[in-house]
Amino acid sequence: MILVSRTDSGSNRHGSRDFTHTDFTMEEYTSIDIPYHTPALLPEAIEALNIRPDGIYVDATFGGGGHSRGILAQLGPQGRLLGFDQDLDALANALPDERFTFVRSNFRYIPNFLRFHGIDKVDGILADLGVSFHHFDDASRGFSFRADAPLDMRMNRSGGHTAAEYLNESSEDQLRTIFAIGCDLRNTSRIVRAIIQQRSKAPILTTTQLADAVRPLLNPRNEKKDLAQIFQALRIAVNAEITVLADFLTNAAKVLRPGGRLAIITYHSIEDRIVKGLMRTGNIDGEIEKDFYGNVKTPWRLITRSAITPTQEEVMRNPRSRSAKLRVAELI
Repeated sequence: MILVSRTDSGSNRHGSRDFTHTDFTMEEYTSIDIPYHTPALLPEAIEALNIRPDGIYVDATFGGGGHSRGILAQLGPQGRLLGFDQDLDALANALPDERFTFVRSNFRYIPNFLRFHGIDKVDGILADLGVSFHHFDDASRGFSFRADAPLDMRMNRSGGHTAAEYLNESSEDQLRTIFAIGCDLRNTSRIVRAIIQQRSKAPILTTTQLADAVRPLLNPRNEKKDLAQIFQALRIAVNAEITVLADFLTNAAKVLRPGGRLAIITYHSIEDRIVKGLMRTGNIDGEIEKDFYGNVKTPWRLITRSAITPTQEEVMRNPRSRSAKLRVAELI
């Protein structure tokens, strides 16, 4: 666990900007090149938060800090931002701004760390779910089938089981559950049998070994898309992403003040279905409950009736944003 508040000023690794100043436009503040991750739907997400200059905000998935820069550009001297990220690599991007605090932790524990910092309620929470470009582009992390690397896939490499351990130690039923939950492929039973057969000969330890084990079952025309789904399912299991997301969404209502905004960017249907259901019904199962008068019992007011998606211009600039969906709700 690492808690860091960066207050450096003057010359820094981003250049000679002093980030403790607050007279930048968002365009200036977010133009500094950080290759770690290009934030999707940046202006839309910042607008959705309806930022108060003196408010307290949480960037639940700090990553490269792109969205955090956008939030800080809207805050005044009394504003405050906490950026959460469980990946130690993200610490290198911590912003040298006296209004910013980096918290190295999974965002499911936001209430705990807000209490640690003497904060009861916040005015807005933003989460950009999924995997940073950094995770895909750093072959050693094992998130992508495009390079041969050890099957790791842990967002937090200081603990937990690797993807290789999941593949080689899970029972057949456990593997069926992993792929049934984490991807939309129809032949997951055959994929699991292929993995069982391959690991009986030798452990599956690398991204290439996993791809080679399942490739004969895939349609060559959809091979990359299907491999991405298989790797996604394994990553979701390794990082307990569904459980973590459920905890985070449940906790968001506990730490937002009335009128506070929750803005979530998702990248696949599993995440989006959970977020959409919670915002519409007020519970993690997405089941509508009504009061005596027939009103839906929910603490949320929808700001977006349908998801906001990237413009064609953004997709051209950042092709990886094409599947992003932004949903926003306000605590009643």
